[in-house]
Amino acid sequence: MIRPLARLRLRLTAWYAATFGLILLLLGGGLFLTIRSQMSRHLDDSLRLAASELMRAARIRELEARTTTGAVVDAVDELHIPDRALYLLGTDGTAIKPPVVDAWIRAAARRAAREGSVDVEVEQHDRRLRLYAERFTVPGNTYVGAAVADVVELEDQYAALITAFGAAALAGLVLVAAGGWLLVRKSTAPVERSMETMRRFMADAAHELRTPITVLRSQAEVALQRERGSEAYAEALRRVESEAVRLGATVEDLLTLARADAGERPIEHARVFLDDLALDAATGARALAEQRGVQLEIGTFEEAVVTGDAGLLRQLLMIVLDNAVKFTPAGGRVRISAAAPGGQADVVVEDTGIGIGAEQLPHIFERFYRGDPARARGSGAEGAGLGLAIARWIADAHGARIDVTSEPGKGTRVGIRFPPAVPGS
Repeated sequence: MIRPLARLRLRLTAWYAATFGLILLLLGGGLFLTIRSQMSRHLDDSLRLAASELMRAARIRELEARTTTGAVVDAVDELHIPDRALYLLGTDGTAIKPPVVDAWIRAAARRAAREGSVDVEVEQHDRRLRLYAERFTVPGNTYVGAAVADVVELEDQYAALITAFGAAALAGLVLVAAGGWLLVRKSTAPVERSMETMRRFMADAAHELRTPITVLRSQAEVALQRERGSEAYAEALRRVESEAVRLGATVEDLLTLARADAGERPIEHARVFLDDLALDAATGARALAEQRGVQLEIGTFEEAVVTGDAGLLRQLLMIVLDNAVKFTPAGGRVRISAAAPGGQADVVVEDTGIGIGAEQLPHIFERFYRGDPARARGSGAEGAGLGLAIARWIADAHGARIDVTSEPGKGTRVGIRFPPAVPGS
């Protein structure tokens, strides 16, 4: 079955092609009617011109007949106009040149004698003929000159025009359809990527939430299977509480990322001292460091001013420090420093932890990415793999760049560089 997005592409492409085809149809119809009218007018003009030449030749013939002695060449006989039949008739329809003329031409001549000129179109033996006849006078005589043309000449030109326009229209329609498909595909590519990201995000979130929910249910079922002492119930509740805290943290991270994706998380743009935020984050992380036997050191600190959201920036620093402490074995060190080189603001967190493999570094900011399972087991760290994804979003929202370098077994260095503070913020 065709996926909904593919169907949408096909429909949009069909709309592009149908709209262009309708435009071509309307434009072509108007153009054909205009050209047909012009061709018909051109044919009528050519018949009038041919009749005019016949009348001029007839006048020359009459003049030579009166003034010239001996045999002379008949000017009417000498007159030849390609694709035009010429007739010289009397006012009563008598054929003069040529001596034999069809009855409908003689009837047209008599009518022209009465009315001065006529335009006639008739069907003759599967042919459409158009005639123009005009009465004219030479000294002593009145004649009717007629010119006849086959309308197939007009139809041939019209058919050739239709064929050329149809071929061009078909080629244009194919190009528009192909171009429309490429345009639609390019336009919907971000939507497709967003849908794929959303689908993967929902699948990962469901998988991540299923584990603590299963643990909570299992703990409750075990506690309720039989009568237990108060201490056993207390222990079961402590395990339930631990899983509930983990579940709550995961849900909170999911909500943060969902609001970030939807643009619903407002970001303040105030003047913030990054060095103060770094010291505050270090104070908050010290308890975890002491619990895990890790030494948290305060390195060189310079006054560093940035423009941003103080709450989000503190969360960013806490995420980086939390990861550094969790992945540093007991007895190791974590060091945080702040500097302001060239008007910018830098925060650097270094640890002597277990490090990150080179193949894992490009993926550490992906949602739900946890890297090598052995790394997590060795550190005792637990989490949904969303912290660094949130950190990257906060950094991007503030125009900051996060650089991570690491060597397995020796430690990791995380550098965050912020742009200069906006004046007046």
